Amino acid sequence: MGFPDARSAIVVVVDGLGFWNLRLRLGHTPYLRSLLSDEANNRPITTCLPSTTTAAMGVFGTGCCPGLTGMAGYTQRNVQTGALAQLIQFRDAPEPEDLQRQPTVFQSLAEQEVRVTSSGLPKFAYSGLTRAALRGTDYISHTHSRSRVLAAAKAAREPGLTYLYIRDIDKVGHALGWESEEWVAALEQADAQLASLKRESPKGTLIVIVADHGMVSANPKSRFDLADHPHLQEGISLVGGEPRQVMLYLQEGADPNQVAQRWQEALGESAVIRTREQAIQEGLFGPVDPRLRNVFGDVMISSLGGATVVDSRTQADLATRLPGVHGSQTYLETDIPCLVDVA
Repeated sequence: MGFPDARSAIVVVVDGLGFWNLRLRLGHTPYLRSLLSDEANNRPITTCLPSTTTAAMGVFGTGCCPGLTGMAGYTQRNVQTGALAQLIQFRDAPEPEDLQRQPTVFQSLAEQEVRVTSSGLPKFAYSGLTRAALRGTDYISHTHSRSRVLAAAKAAREPGLTYLYIRDIDKVGHALGWESEEWVAALEQADAQLASLKRESPKGTLIVIVADHGMVSANPKSRFDLADHPHLQEGISLVGGEPRQVMLYLQEGADPNQVAQRWQEALGESAVIRTREQAIQEGLFGPVDPRLRNVFGDVMISSLGGATVVDSRTQADLATRLPGVHGSQTYLETDIPCLVDVA
C-alpha cells in the first residue's frame, strides 16, 4: 500500500464514505481534497461483498473475508437456532466470539506487546460488533466527536496503533440520502474532524483514512416487495441480508436453482441472482469455513441500479424505504478510499 514507516499510526474508518461519493462532493472537503491531490491517494480500493458495515468491519478487524468471519450481512441465519439474527446489535445471534473466531489484528498486535487503542462512543465499547471484529484494544470512551478525535491524537503520542471511528455520514445517508444537503453537511463535519486529527497528532504520526462501504440512492420505482409476489415466496423460510444484497434461506427440499431462476425472471436486469454454491465458486466471500457455510443464504440477490428488494411482511416500513442504501456490487457501494497522510 506504500505506507511509510512510522512509530505510531492512526487508522480511521469513516462509515459510509464511498470513494465516488467523496469524489462527487469534493468541493466540500478541503482536507480530503488535499489528500486526493496526491496521485498515490487518488484511487479506490475495494470493500467486501456484501458491502455493508457488519461484513466489512469483520474484514477490517481481522484481515479475513466474510467466508472466514461468518459475518455475512445486516441480518443472517443463526445456524444454532435457525432464526434470523441481526448483527449490528448481535440480536438473536450467537455469542460474538463464537461466531467470529478469527483473531483480530488488534489481538495479534497486543500479543506482540504493541499498544493498541480505540477511541469511540461509550455504547460501542462492549458491543457485539466490537467483541466480534474489533476486540483486543484499550477502549477510550467519549460522547463528543471532538473529544474522540483528541483522545486518538493523544494516544498516538506512544508508539503503536490507534483506531478511530466516524459514523455520521452513513447515518445521515440512510435517513436522508447521500445526495441530500444534510449528507453534505455531515461530510463537511467529518472533513473538519479529520483535519483536526492531523493538527493535534504528534509530528510523524501515520494517518490512514478508509471506509467500510459507499452508498447509492434507492429508486422508489425500483422497490420490489416480496409481500406483493406470493409465487416468489414458495420454498422460502427466511429473508435475510439487506435491501441491496438479499439472502434467501430455503425450506428443506426446495431447489436453489429453481428458486434463483424464478427470481431472476421476476427481477430481470435489476439484479444478479446466484445460488450460494455459485457465489462460493466465484469467490465472492473468499474461502468459506464449512462451519459457517449455512450462514450464507441458499440464494443471493445482488441489486443493480437503484433497485431494492424488501419484505414488508417482516420489515418495518421505514426500513423498506430508506433513501440511501448499500450492500451490493456497484462501484458506488464497493469502491472506498484509502488516504494516507503523515502529521
